[in-house]
Order: sequence, then C-alpha cells, then structure tokens
Amino acid sequence: MERIERIHALHRILAAARYPVTVARLQEELECSRATVYRDLAYLRDYLMAPVVGNGEAGFRYDTSERFELPGLWLSSEELHSLIAAQQLLVRSGSGVLSNALAPLQQRIERLLDEHAGGRRVPIERVRVVPHRLRSVDEVSFRTVATAVLDRKQLTFDYRARSTDEKTRRHVSPQRLTHYRDNWYLDAWDHEREGLRSFSVDRILNAKLGDGAARDVPDEELDRQLASSYGIFSGPPKGWATIVFSPKAARWVADEHWHSQQQGRFLPDGRYELKVPYSTGRELLMDVMHYGADAEIVDPPVLREQARALLALALSNYER
Repeated sequence: MERIERIHALHRILAAARYPVTVARLQEELECSRATVYRDLAYLRDYLMAPVVGNGEAGFRYDTSERFELPGLWLSSEELHSLIAAQQLLVRSGSGVLSNALAPLQQRIERLLDEHAGGRRVPIERVRVVPHRLRSVDEVSFRTVATAVLDRKQLTFDYRARSTDEKTRRHVSPQRLTHYRDNWYLDAWDHEREGLRSFSVDRILNAKLGDGAARDVPDEELDRQLASSYGIFSGPPKGWATIVFSPKAARWVADEHWHSQQQGRFLPDGRYELKVPYSTGRELLMDVMHYGADAEIVDPPVLREQARALLALALSNYER
C-alpha cells in the first residue's frame, strides 16, 4: 500500500473509531510494520495537524472534540514542483516521438493529483512552473552528448567559452549530464588537460561520438571535484567567501539554500552574514550582484576587489 493510501486509510479508521484502535489492528488494516504505523501516526498528527490522541499501550483515536478532515492537497512544495514540472514537460513535448509513449504517465500524474485532492478535480492549470533564463541548446549536439553519457562513449566537440568566446576542440570522457538552473551541463574528463571539467551544453557544437569507451571516474572523485564547492562552476574549494546582507535582505537570505556547507548567522544590527565555500568566484559574484546594494562581500579581499571592479564597470555605463 502506497503512503498516500495508508494515510487516507488511517484517517478513515481513526475517524470512524468510537474507541482507541490498537497498533496491532492498525498494522493489520494498513498492511505495514509497527514502525510504519508510528511514522504515519506522527505524520498525521505533526504535519497534517490531526487531533490524534493515545499511546502504544491503549491505542489511538481522534479527539472527538475537534473536527478534522484531510486537507484537499497535502503535497510538499518539492513534491508539487516535481509533479507540475513533469506534467508541463509532457505537455511541452507536443506531438513529438514521446507524446504517445508518455501519455499514460501524464494520466497517472493527473490521477495522483486527484487522489491527493480527495477525488476532486485539481485545476492544475492554476499552478505553473516558469523556466528562468532558459538557454537555447543545439538539439543535435544535445542528443549526441546524452548518448555519449548513457552509452559510455568518448566524445569530441567544439566548445566556445562563454567568458572569452574562444573556440577549442575538446576530446572527453563524459561522466554526468546535470540539469542546473534550467540549463544543462556536461561533467567530463578532458583527455588533453588531464582533468575533470564542466561544460555548458548550450556552448557545445559539432559533437561527435568516438570509438573508444569512456574513462569512468569514481562518483566520489566527481563529487569531490565538481560538487564540493559553490554552484556548477566548481572544483575543490579554494577558500570561503563571507557576504553580509542588509537587514532588509536578511530575512530572505536566511531562508535560502546556497550551498550544503553554508554557514549563516544574524548580526546584532539585524544584518545577515553568510559564508560559503567556493572555487571560482564567477557564479558567486553573479548571485551576490543580484542583491545590489543589499549585499557586501567582506572576505576574501580578492573576491571583494573583483566585486568592486564589476560594480565600477557597471556604474561607468551610466556616467556616459
């Protein structure tokens, strides 16, 4: 029995019970373990605010002095985002090769949403997932890159660097294809440079599959090199950046996830201090600049100077 079905079943049992229901009976009715019964009871009580009373000895029931119904939709924000994103992705596939094959999946998503809404039709068109700064990707190159990743084949391609627009020919062993901030990135072992690199797929052209098998880099090494620092432009952390945000921005930043190892604290004057590890400062600077005058890089000095130079260049555009 799926969790959603168990929660609905548990609610019906407790709502109909005139006397406390034992854990043993709940195990039998829900077809699950004792530990699962306790987890579902805790979820019902703590997250859905159901008036569950009782204990493992006497059994459990609802406090009849309180009226309770399961909420119409009780997906978490991440679950709802995933379902809506998948549903809208299927819609955008249009009449392509995937549409007929994936039609049953879309129907299943719609049924799942209806189940979460207690059988009512969910007006799903009122919830949207809006792509942000989506980049145009050469579909032929993308399919070649994806094939190389999945078939474990070496790959060659032309790469035009975003910062310099310089074009180079690359020979790589693809490791992972990563979707990050509405864009695709290829993590790969660069044979000429003998190291791991991340490539923005929208900057890849003329991709060709090679004959040789791709060199496999252990996941631990990929995570250490490419996922241990700030953002997608990562590598082994070279240092920590300290950013201080104004009291106005503090309440927003305190709730944001910048990095798995971030450290944050409110300062006595209401500002918020955030510390994150980083390798290259490019993406970190972009995110800090997003806050304008409400953010200040305090440390390290070299990153602070880079931010000052960027702001001076931006200001010069308005002085002409």
